[in-house]
Amino acid sequence: MNEKAASPSRDDALRSIQRELTAFARRARSRAAELHPELSLVAFSMLDLMTERGGCRGADLAAYFMLDKSTVSRQVGALEKLGYLVRETDPEDHRGQILRPSPAGLEAMRAAHEQRRIAFLDRLTDWDDADIAQLAAYLERYNSSF
Repeated sequence: MNEKAASPSRDDALRSIQRELTAFARRARSRAAELHPELSLVAFSMLDLMTERGGCRGADLAAYFMLDKSTVSRQVGALEKLGYLVRETDPEDHRGQILRPSPAGLEAMRAAHEQRRIAFLDRLTDWDDADIAQLAAYLERYNSSF
């Protein structure tokens, strides 16, 4: 049997990708609840992006996560209530606001990143460095298409 015939069809591979990414998303949602029971995965992800960028506008969050403004507003409100973000006047548009992680928000993200790093180290313990680098490259390639 030749190698091409032994490999799964494109449709089979796409079904597998869909199934595995769905399982990944469900585990991520569950894991986010473990990390901070009061924060949804969406709010947690927003805080992560604000931390990565050093702050951003609500419209930037909506565009990045493909959410409507009301969803962003609710999630930002939850983060603010927990003391995880601060609002600052946008220096480029004084009508707008920049959302930035507060010191408590930065600490929450630092702790969460460390927990995730440990979880990935544990989960990928039998993977070699080349496999991990390849997975990272594939994920970056996939996400860059958005």
